[in-house]
Amino acid sequence: MRLVTAEEMRVIDGLASSEYQIPGLLLMENAGIQVTRVITQYLDNRLIGRKVLILAGKGNNGGDGLVVARHLANAGAEVIVMLLARAEEIKGDARVNLDILRHLPVPIIPLLDDKDLNALRVAILSTDLIVGAIYGTGFKGSVPPLIAKVIRSINNQGRPVIAVDVPSGLEADTGRVSGEAIRAICTVTLGLPKVGLVIEPGTEYVGELRVVDISIPPGLIEAQNLSRTLLDRQWCVQRIGKRQAAGHKGDYGHVLVLGGSEGLTGAIVLAGEAALRSGAGLVTVGVPASLNPIIETKLTEVMSQPLPETAARTLAPDSLLALESLFQRVSVVAVGPGMSRYPEARELIQELLKMVSVPIVIDADGLNAVAEDISILKEAQNRLVLTPHPGEMSRLLGVTIEEIQKNRLEVAQKAAIEWKAVVVLKGYRTVVATPEGQVFINPTGNPGMATGGTGDVLTGIIAGFIAQGLSIVEAAGLGVYLHGATGDRVCQQTGVRGLIAGDLIKQLPAVLREWEEEAEKLPVSGNPGLKVIGGRLKR
Repeated sequence: MRLVTAEEMRVIDGLASSEYQIPGLLLMENAGIQVTRVITQYLDNRLIGRKVLILAGKGNNGGDGLVVARHLANAGAEVIVMLLARAEEIKGDARVNLDILRHLPVPIIPLLDDKDLNALRVAILSTDLIVGAIYGTGFKGSVPPLIAKVIRSINNQGRPVIAVDVPSGLEADTGRVSGEAIRAICTVTLGLPKVGLVIEPGTEYVGELRVVDISIPPGLIEAQNLSRTLLDRQWCVQRIGKRQAAGHKGDYGHVLVLGGSEGLTGAIVLAGEAALRSGAGLVTVGVPASLNPIIETKLTEVMSQPLPETAARTLAPDSLLALESLFQRVSVVAVGPGMSRYPEARELIQELLKMVSVPIVIDADGLNAVAEDISILKEAQNRLVLTPHPGEMSRLLGVTIEEIQKNRLEVAQKAAIEWKAVVVLKGYRTVVATPEGQVFINPTGNPGMATGGTGDVLTGIIAGFIAQGLSIVEAAGLGVYLHGATGDRVCQQTGVRGLIAGDLIKQLPAVLREWEEEAEKLPVSGNPGLKVIGGRLKR
């Protein structure tokens, strides 16, 4: 599902009117109808006698709210509209809908200064639901003092709020809130989801996100070459592929995972098992020779390769010479899980980049080694996937974690372009950025996954998908979505505190089986009309 900025959505709306002759008034009507449908569902399909308070601003967002008021009133709800603007300030399509509403038995109460706040508080106490339609996608900065008091009153009373398009007070492009913003139980966004609704801190205000169709032609959206995508189950199912009856292990690739050190053997075990569970035909883990007996005890289906080691029982740079023949047979190399931080690590990574002609996934201490000299990425003979968490990204870029977390999309995008690598910036709403400037945001996952080893599982999954023939971009996107979706399934069983990384590996087959069953039903070209719930987002 494509993501848009406020300006991109404005252009799309404008083209719908100019090129497809869809009047803005009709788009507003469609928006109001769709929001009304969501409200009806929240009120258990019983509108007669239900009390709804609608807060409308002077712009098109307020106009959408006025359409909602009309349809709710026509269906038997007891609607009150509080108008946060003077009537003469309301123009265009919003003014048309205000004039229509004035002919209906719907109270329209001005809320223009502090003396009107008492009326607001009384209305809130007696309402079943509040509809927030004060500011739309054009809003930036902080709300004026009166609006701040209005929003504070709404949030403090605890009545359920449905936001139209975006929660008022939230910036659509960034998700930032500089002052007060409505905290909704549901945000009904129009046409396409806005970037700020799916990243922090916007997600704290959105509640459930519903994306509704307002009749914008799909071809118009595709023609815009939008650079941001919200990953969803449909995107993943279309790429999971169908296995042929005559397939054999050689058809599904060979993953080589390099890493492991004293006290950290679990990391490479998790990565190797995850690669195999994601569907790779063969997996080999290369580990320091003295640790190989431990690895062989832990792993059955995954092969192991004992390699030359340093005095600290870490992989020695000359271990790569022992792998020369294997490098010719593998489909992908993953390096870093459990590798540990040690002086020779940078040399090992640098030589690996020179020697290997297949894609390389770099994670964990592999990234810390790269951070010592980021220029070694130029040595790569094939495309790279880097999977840093914010701390590792901080070391790679030489900036603070706070700076990274404030601008996750921009940071990942800039790094991917500069390093000519796919960058997977892990964390809440993991970002996948490509050297071509594309950005994917993952909605799956939960706080229970903030535990040791889950990153190693992700590395194995991504490598496993690359081995099976997916592009590194598809493998990264599919990998992060599957990783989070599996974590969500596990969390339903264990809760957030009891989840451990090994649980993800056990549940991977069940999630993949469901996807495979759905993929079997798709025509060869895929099915763009398929509507599937992904994460907490609905369409």
